[in-house]
Amino acid sequence: MFEAEEVKQKADQKDFILQVVKEQPLLIEWASEELRDDKEVILEAVKVDGGALEFASDRLKDDKDVLLEAVSQAGWTGCYASERLRDDKDIILAAVKSDGQILYYASERLRDDKDVVMQAIMKKPIILKYASKRLRGDKEVAKAVLEKTTKVFEYLTDDLKKDEEIQLIMNPPEEGGK
Repeated sequence: MFEAEEVKQKADQKDFILQVVKEQPLLIEWASEELRDDKEVILEAVKVDGGALEFASDRLKDDKDVLLEAVSQAGWTGCYASERLRDDKDIILAAVKSDGQILYYASERLRDDKDVVMQAIMKKPIILKYASKRLRGDKEVAKAVLEKTTKVFEYLTDDLKKDEEIQLIMNPPEEGGK
């Protein structure tokens, strides 16, 4: 086990930091600024714990390879993505497959992407509230999310709430009724 003090003392020694992050990736926080901007070091860290992305340089938070590795390991780390990568379908799709909540951080364009929204609502139905109005009015999206939970009904568009099929999902006929 490495100690933060030891890491701070050797913060600029790449070989040492590479060894550290393979075992305790979050100790990257104590590495030098230069090493937190070193793609090889950050990739090693996020392979073990995507959360290490928090301590990467802004430049590496804008590196697609680094982000894909981090979100594949821990979808929630998509929140650290640069603005540019929050609009990258590959990144956001990889993230929402494990953590639907990341739709909240996606660009407006991707909140209006049916593939992305469908993946997100399958993992976290309530995230529908952050989908575009167009998709909150899409019957296929609505049916898919209402199968998971009817608690999201309030986030559907008013027109869709009145739809006969949607009303049947919300108010199914009683079994064996008259």
